[in-house]
Amino acid sequence: MSCNNTNTDKSLKSNTITNVNQDIPVYDFNQFEPLIYTESDKTYLINFWAMWCAPCVKELPYIEQFAAKHPDVEVILVSLDFPKDIETKLKPFLKKKKISSKVVLLDDPDSNTWIDKIDPNWSGAIPFTIMFNKDERLFYERSFENLEDLENQINKLN
Repeated sequence: MSCNNTNTDKSLKSNTITNVNQDIPVYDFNQFEPLIYTESDKTYLINFWAMWCAPCVKELPYIEQFAAKHPDVEVILVSLDFPKDIETKLKPFLKKKKISSKVVLLDDPDSNTWIDKIDPNWSGAIPFTIMFNKDERLFYERSFENLEDLENQINKLN
């Protein structure tokens, strides 16, 4: 299941550690792009989501469980909500849902360009997850059903 909101732009929001006292950085795609590549041995899980996307919200607890169980994996939640909503909606949402993973907000209206740079096969629907290390990249245009589903997919990385 995925969301594709055609009434609003598909801008992504920057990721920041969702400690309520911390700022959530807002990036355009050029600022954000380096976060989706690595030369290190670290594994990354980057999840594109929004508060208005029910399948996105449903899978957030699984991503949080995964992050807690696998501290060696860098988890970044890329919010596609509006920057104007960070203080009034996004931060309260993250606090209520007990989201402690790093959250950034991607705010770049030229989604047709950056979506293709991330994955030419991505329709733009969310949730969308990238799992990668320096050797391999996996893309998922769907929500994860549970913690085991997430772990089974990330285990496919070399």
